[in-house]
Amino acid sequence: MSGSSFGHLLRITTFGESHGPAVGVVLDGCPAGLPLTEADIQADLDRRRVGQSRMTSARNEPDAVRILSGVFEGRTTGTPIALLVENTNARSQDYEAIKDLYRPGHADFTWDAKFGFRDYRGGGRASARETVGRVAAGAIARKLLATIGVDVFGYTLQLAHLRAQRVVREEIERNPMRCPDPDIAPQMVALVEQARRELDSLGGIVEVRARNVPPGLGEPVFDKLDADIGKAMFSIPAVKGVEIGSGFAVAQARGSENNDAFTRRADGTIGTVTNHAGGILGGISTGEEIVVRLAAKPPASIAREQQTVDRHGQPATIVVKGRHDPTVLPRLVPVAEAMLLLVLADHWLRQRAARL
Repeated sequence: MSGSSFGHLLRITTFGESHGPAVGVVLDGCPAGLPLTEADIQADLDRRRVGQSRMTSARNEPDAVRILSGVFEGRTTGTPIALLVENTNARSQDYEAIKDLYRPGHADFTWDAKFGFRDYRGGGRASARETVGRVAAGAIARKLLATIGVDVFGYTLQLAHLRAQRVVREEIERNPMRCPDPDIAPQMVALVEQARRELDSLGGIVEVRARNVPPGLGEPVFDKLDADIGKAMFSIPAVKGVEIGSGFAVAQARGSENNDAFTRRADGTIGTVTNHAGGILGGISTGEEIVVRLAAKPPASIAREQQTVDRHGQPATIVVKGRHDPTVLPRLVPVAEAMLLLVLADHWLRQRAARL
């Protein structure tokens, strides 16, 4: 097993390498009859692609998606949906000089340890280029969940020490950092520019929210909703931490402070006064907003000289050339949205089969 599949009733399998002919995904389990066009998918891919601004890699890929199967006359057929995105601007020669060196912070050594062989061109399968397929599939999950009113959106909450103090949703797509705070966004841009000049990179936190999620989604024990969300987010390259709701802050709280008191809303539904649980209790959605935060490390590819070893363990110095992101955060936002959408859509379909 190569670990390239995710989900149960709604299941994706991604394929392709960073510098291969193409990348893509096969999505199985999407119900028939969902209106779907390539434009629906392209909108999210355009938010993920490189070359959007100086906050991202200079690699210029249009990421134009092609639907190969599973759609007829503008609607899904209920059969596997195959989506293909060609790689048109790879520069494999950038990696020739370092193909036998282990890049610090990369998966070069661990892939060699596992397989004894690896695609050194841009990281191959370990590259963030693999997430193209996730975002494409997530766009379909977005359309599917929109039929029941679920709304998922994300943003850059924090870059290094700079943290958004307010969330103005309309601001997210107005600035290259996808920061929801119009006062903090320019500071983030300036900090990334400084790191780029210093041949360095920056990490931070992306927050994703899901609104109007119906209560009851999630399976007992191992397939808890938060467990699947955690796995989905940790599978994204560069993510080193995930928290839901108050997250690690609960370690400093008392039960009287952390418990979310239940109440009856004006519309007659049951909700909670606060939302420390982040919309999930006992692994099952409460109907409150689901709040997920991802801590992303600084991109490992930096143009500074670093110490390393080659495949034989001999000391060496390395300078990673090529086109790389100074921070992953703006492009991580649509990837994180996609993974949350896929988990929610999968569990919604599972819930439809859980009771009469």
